[in-house]
Amino acid sequence: MTRRTFIPSTGLGAAAVLAGQEKTIQRKGRLKQSVCRWCYQKIPIEDLAREAARLGLVAMDLVPQSEWEPVRKNGLRLTVVPGPTTIPDGLNRKENHDQIETKMKTMIADAKTAGAHSIIVFSGNRRGMSDEEGLDNTVLGLNRLTKMAEDTGVLIVMELLNSKVNHKDYMCDHTPWGVEAIKRVNSPMVRLLYDIYHMQIMEGDVIRTIRDNHQYIAHYHTGGVPGRNEIDQSQELYYPAIAEAIVETGYKGYFAHEYIPKRLEPIKSLAQGVDLCDV
Repeated sequence: MTRRTFIPSTGLGAAAVLAGQEKTIQRKGRLKQSVCRWCYQKIPIEDLAREAARLGLVAMDLVPQSEWEPVRKNGLRLTVVPGPTTIPDGLNRKENHDQIETKMKTMIADAKTAGAHSIIVFSGNRRGMSDEEGLDNTVLGLNRLTKMAEDTGVLIVMELLNSKVNHKDYMCDHTPWGVEAIKRVNSPMVRLLYDIYHMQIMEGDVIRTIRDNHQYIAHYHTGGVPGRNEIDQSQELYYPAIAEAIVETGYKGYFAHEYIPKRLEPIKSLAQGVDLCDV
């Protein structure tokens, strides 16, 4: 499975879930922590939602619509639900805009009904297009969606992804390009999803970048570099410092764990990440 496929699996290892045997952990609450569904595909959604709530998480990211109800039943909010674009085919091409707008009308209405916080969009791949043309087109596309976000109260977030390792040719691959798009749209309901894993690969200097651009960012994703695995001492970033820097900007949005457990059992791995970022 790859990122953003949203295909649930029914398999569950015997040690993967702790079966709710422990009490709910009370968190400091300075960061509203979340978890990305796709990183735990082998765990049934009912089990994952229950364990996420027990660990003190308050939301779940990138959940396919067929799984929304178990998430909500466990008191978790839906965040960055799937939107009308794909990573390679997105807003940077005018010929996509009619279809994107049509799909968004239904998707954002469903998101509002479910109480979702936000919906995700992507720039699309370059395919030889200049960054300047792509920026102009992306702004045009976002402007066609902005009123829907403002009318429904469902935030639109465009994700920054790396084009070096995981998503070759993706256009919104540097913070300045994404920030310029958000500035031109000029709506509080259209913001960036700053993926720390991806931007460490492309730019580094994560904390400074967050401090300088936090007003254009409405969501964060974690992930260990290299490999998008645990965010502990096995990788090159120090997440407690990053989490503290985000809190210091006055951030009130969601902070979602998007790493694939490798060294630990899945729920233990998730618990470790939540502990590290509970600053």
